[in-house]
Amino acid sequence: MAKHKKKTSEPTSQPEDSKEESIENISNEIPETESNEIPLPSIEPTTNIAEKSEKDRKLNKLFWLRISLAIIAGTIATFIFEDIEGEERRWASIAFMIILFAGTIIVAKQMNMQLPSSDRKKIITQGIGSYVFLYLFSWIVTYTLVHSGSISSGINL
Repeated sequence: MAKHKKKTSEPTSQPEDSKEESIENISNEIPETESNEIPLPSIEPTTNIAEKSEKDRKLNKLFWLRISLAIIAGTIATFIFEDIEGEERRWASIAFMIILFAGTIIVAKQMNMQLPSSDRKKIITQGIGSYVFLYLFSWIVTYTLVHSGSISSGINL
């Protein structure tokens, strides 16, 4: 904030005298202002652009691997657990989904992604929500389509 000095001159009787004096006072008594500049920290990239694009490419590859595996595995789960009845079929399918997801974690570790320590959990979390929901969706849809003819619901396909 700027500091201003109080005017110490005596009042003048004529307006012309005050104009001259005020011009002199203004030019001589320019207050110093505080510096409002904040030094910015230097931002240096820790990895270069090629390493970052390689990391992003591998994370995208892992994401799409999990998406395609979820759709294929959900469809396969309809047929490989056909012999199991009731509640056990559901738990077997969920265990199958978890085992395949663990397999994708092993594949991701084999991809040798150079991730910083803050991004280490991306190997596990990359596409996990999409994987679970697409697995369940494809499993439910294929099960419904396969068994729709054996259930008399009144809908003719």
